[in-house]
Amino acid sequence: MFNWISQIFAAIQFSMLSLPQRKGSSAAAMLGIAGVVAVMVGVLSIAQGVLKTMESSAGDDNAIVLRSGANSEMMSGLAGDDTRIIAEAPGIARDESGTLASPELFVIINLPMRSTGTDANVPLRGVRAPALVVRDKFKLVQGRMFEWGLNEVVVGIGAQQQFAGLDIGSSVEVGQEKWPIVGIFEAHGGLSESEIWVDAAVLQPAYRRGNSYQAVYVKLNSRDAFLEFKDALTSDPRLNVKPMLESEYYASQSTTIYNMITGLGTIIAIIMGLGAVFGALNTMYTAVSARTREIATLRALGFSAGPVVISVVSESLLLAFAGGLIGAGLAWLAFDGYQAATLSWSSFSAITFAFDVNARLLAQGIIFAMLIGLLGGLFPAIRAARQPVAQALRGL
Repeated sequence: MFNWISQIFAAIQFSMLSLPQRKGSSAAAMLGIAGVVAVMVGVLSIAQGVLKTMESSAGDDNAIVLRSGANSEMMSGLAGDDTRIIAEAPGIARDESGTLASPELFVIINLPMRSTGTDANVPLRGVRAPALVVRDKFKLVQGRMFEWGLNEVVVGIGAQQQFAGLDIGSSVEVGQEKWPIVGIFEAHGGLSESEIWVDAAVLQPAYRRGNSYQAVYVKLNSRDAFLEFKDALTSDPRLNVKPMLESEYYASQSTTIYNMITGLGTIIAIIMGLGAVFGALNTMYTAVSARTREIATLRALGFSAGPVVISVVSESLLLAFAGGLIGAGLAWLAFDGYQAATLSWSSFSAITFAFDVNARLLAQGIIFAMLIGLLGGLFPAIRAARQPVAQALRGL
């Protein structure tokens, strides 16, 4: 056993010492794998960024109430009387102004993207005063809050960065009117940063919505109070509503786009990975051919086939690991934190997000690179171990 292990270390040492003789082919394989990893991590970081945005949107003790049967705000509708009944339900937190329930209106306007100039759907949200407490991640970073009762708006920082004409002092066109932008806000990276906010009492007549809303956001006394809150609403014969925890709601909103991007990224990675495998195979077959006499000499000295196979696979894994590290590093430098916008399939409006190249994605990329290296080195290694010693030694 000890002799077999010492053979492995000796064979690997010979393999590594011969690497400088194959710099060109080794570098080509390594950089090919790096490109695969960089693209894979970059695409999957889009899905991670969307997921992180959705997760950042949810408050730990917040809930949302939609019309029964609706899966998103766009599909929902609540009368003003419904929102008052909801605000009186047990389990909702209170402050000096009353219960922390925010009935909200959700509409869409068209604005040009900064990067392309093409129009995109941007959410315009009408809120009531409790929204600033219910959504406790809201924070003005420039300008001031709009005046209640006036057609002024504040803009999420994500929307301001991605869409043209959303700077303070500019205005957005709603119907036949222009509404001035008076502030920019953050929401801890949440979905609200993709939106424009205005007083709901101003937005309702502008869109002829009467006394109606899309949803009610509430802050509960605690997460444990949700069951009491939900039971009170679903058992009330005056209401036909669907209460959900915000965490559950935003998780459901991200499912479609997350699965679509992840699936697309995986397909791209597999296709490119197959090309990288063939590149690694070519490199390792070349390496085995160049080391034919060296391998034959080791076998003639008493080395068994196992150490030879392990040495060749180890060389392939080393190149793949180096390529994986390079690709992961490039993806992190190029994509992490990059601001972009995509379409939300639930609301058909744009959502802004930042690419998220996290540690788990980097580890996945390196593991995928190692898998490419394993597949690319295994068959050449078996060939090296099976070649007849006498035939190989004739070339000496």
